[in-house]
Amino acid sequence: MLVGGSSDQAQVAIVEDGVLVETYVTKSARRSLVGNVYLGRVQNVLRGMEAAFVDIGQSRNAVLYIGELGSDSPGALEGDVEGDAQPAGQRIDEVLATGQTVLVQVTKDPMGTKGARLTTEVSIAGRYVVLVPRGAGHGISRRLDDRERLRLRDIARRIRPDGYGVILRTAAEGVEEDELTRDVSRLTRLWEEIAGRAEKGSAPMEIYVEPDLVIRTVRDLFSRDYERLVIEDRDNYERVVAYLGAVAPELAERVSHHDGPESLFDALNITDQLRKALERKVWLPSGGYLVVDRAEALTVIDVNTGRYVGKTSLEDTVVKTNLEAAAEVVRQLRLRDIGGIIIIDFIDMLLARNRESVLKEFRSELLNDKTKTQVIGISPLGLVEMTRKNVSEGLVEALGTPCPTCAGRGVVIGHGLDEPHVETTPPVVARERPTPDVPPRDRPARRRGGRGRGRPQGQRAEDDPREPPRETRDRRPPEPSEGSPRTRERSRPPAPPSTPSPSATPAPSPPAPPPAAPEPAPAAPEPTPEPAPERRETREPDRNPLIRPAEPVAETRAPDHTEPGRGSPETS
Repeated sequence: MLVGGSSDQAQVAIVEDGVLVETYVTKSARRSLVGNVYLGRVQNVLRGMEAAFVDIGQSRNAVLYIGELGSDSPGALEGDVEGDAQPAGQRIDEVLATGQTVLVQVTKDPMGTKGARLTTEVSIAGRYVVLVPRGAGHGISRRLDDRERLRLRDIARRIRPDGYGVILRTAAEGVEEDELTRDVSRLTRLWEEIAGRAEKGSAPMEIYVEPDLVIRTVRDLFSRDYERLVIEDRDNYERVVAYLGAVAPELAERVSHHDGPESLFDALNITDQLRKALERKVWLPSGGYLVVDRAEALTVIDVNTGRYVGKTSLEDTVVKTNLEAAAEVVRQLRLRDIGGIIIIDFIDMLLARNRESVLKEFRSELLNDKTKTQVIGISPLGLVEMTRKNVSEGLVEALGTPCPTCAGRGVVIGHGLDEPHVETTPPVVARERPTPDVPPRDRPARRRGGRGRGRPQGQRAEDDPREPPRETRDRRPPEPSEGSPRTRERSRPPAPPSTPSPSATPAPSPPAPPPAAPEPAPAAPEPTPEPAPERRETREPDRNPLIRPAEPVAETRAPDHTEPGRGSPETS
């Protein structure tokens, strides 16, 4: 085990046979919240989601699910112990209410847009024992053999305090009963302090904080299985030696301090291995390679033969590549700390025994992973489906930041599509009318609603040779009789003068004849008969104040509808 960096930004690496297999990174600004105990206040209870949002004093509210309320099973606290979780049997709104104060513990760090995950079953971890103040019974780590579990089960019954539950960890292997009893007594005193702070405090409030990464890693992982522990920072070295001297004196002699011209990670080639661990493509010893892609809810790992072509047959080439990939996939899962749903696409194999051998090799490699995993098996498509417990952010998220250009997508969208589309409405500009006392002289006045070019300033409508008489302009044609083939066209009200017909280009009107004998206009095309629409009143458009209204003209005889003319139905 190697501990590099300083106390503000420490990094722990676990090396097996010179190969980096696990790494943990922490920063002072992004410390993990897992294990911390808070006095929270319920902000919202969602019956449909069977969850409640709790304010614990962080930037985002944490979520508390119904399954994390009042479980008495130690198995809910550490996934590698005996015992099964007990169903709650109650609805979330029957247990919690908005504004209620609740003592909770963080079980999962915030990730992405999701807040931290909580449980009301608080547990305090020690070197050998995990104390469950509100629990009952005991649990033994499944990583131990059957004989050791039987011995520890008898010890757990004797050392468990009344009203508490205990879990004996993997580090308790071979430890005497007196040492386990001292660990339980220390954790009991710590819980009494936490309970006292919770009674006097007001929500939201931080009650208990887990040790930093260095002490927590030494407490949880460092055991007799490790040959040595090398620490670069002097302060971290002294703290670790003091901690091990109190809880495991036999391991303190395996701790050493690195003092050399190069950094600890550079001297042992850890930096290069970390750099390769962040790449998307990972090469295998034979020449094949893996491609690791992460999505929102799962991780996909693809296996390819790459440069390896084999010597005997295609099946042998594929099997050898898959066996190498099985070991490397497990190493990448541990190194990158990938959690959630994982899909592994091994190369297709024809023989069933070859598929079973690859799956067996994959399961055996997973035994070295301390994080809880579950392998579903090989699907009909040849995919290996598995899950891995996701507690905190992975290596890529801890050491990197999203690209400011592509926002983590890996591509930059071009052709003008990368700019956000903003819908804009063109501004409405009011048309200014010239004042009557100062008429414009540089352009002729236009008649509103007229067709064609306007008349000169001061000319009356009756004097304009292009204007028809007022009686023919303002008069509507009479209603046609029922059954007429042109009912729709005859019953339609005339369009406002300001809107010319879209089907014909407006042309200047011919000079108007005397009112007694109006000159016939060209006939309009005969429309298709349709049902007559509802008649609507049309308002006469406003007239230009600069044009003097025309003198009323005496009404002449009604036009003869039997002969074509300006007022006949054929030309209306």
